[in-house]
Amino acid sequence: MRSHVGKVRQINEDQAWSGSLPSGITAAIVADGMGGHRAGDVASSLAVDSLVQSLQVWGEGTSLKDGASSLTDMIRKANKVVYETASLNEQYHNMGTTVVSALVDGSTGLIGHIGDSRAYRLRAGRLELLTEDHTLVNELTKSGQLSPEEAAHHPRRNVLTRALGTDREVEVDVQAIDWQSGDRILLCSDGLSGLVEASDIEATLEDSALQLEEQAQKLIDLALAAGGDDNITVVLVSDEGLVNATGGETA
Repeated sequence: MRSHVGKVRQINEDQAWSGSLPSGITAAIVADGMGGHRAGDVASSLAVDSLVQSLQVWGEGTSLKDGASSLTDMIRKANKVVYETASLNEQYHNMGTTVVSALVDGSTGLIGHIGDSRAYRLRAGRLELLTEDHTLVNELTKSGQLSPEEAAHHPRRNVLTRALGTDREVEVDVQAIDWQSGDRILLCSDGLSGLVEASDIEATLEDSALQLEEQAQKLIDLALAAGGDDNITVVLVSDEGLVNATGGETA
């Protein structure tokens, strides 16, 4: 797990957490905040804190196969926390955040997200995007009004169509995934995915000469080399090695 303020921003509005839950599930979260002065980092921090608290009481009897509704409820609860905080504090007016969360246990997993922070899975050398950006340019691309190349450089490519905390109610995308030995999951803010080509991300995760932490740092370095005009956050989840993350840690 790595996070960097980038070369342009004064404040890092990204927030990340990863760790092992009491139920044995491995969990990871990335949130990319937005808003006025310091509001973005407040929104992302509130969202991650709410999700971590909810995940800590994930029941032993609740398997990930049956957990989609539980994760949806947890993200909606985080939405309520951010929305109500913004409603009660003028300096936080209209603040919000993206969020992407991955839960993995045994051979199954769950991905939940709102916004344009992404989840990828590397399997057998191939990088697969698991999430769909909730952005204006993605909607225009799906409708055929923009080509993928035009979307990548569109001046409004950062405009979100859905975010956590900006409205009282929010739609959450949750999907079940399968998890195989050797798989790797990448969660990231758009400070990485908006600047670094998927082929370069794939090549970095495929580099067996690098440890997991080194791969995360190289992804940060690639984004900085490409301009670093946004905060950059990366979380990698793998079943390789015996990293002790019980209790979790925040970046």
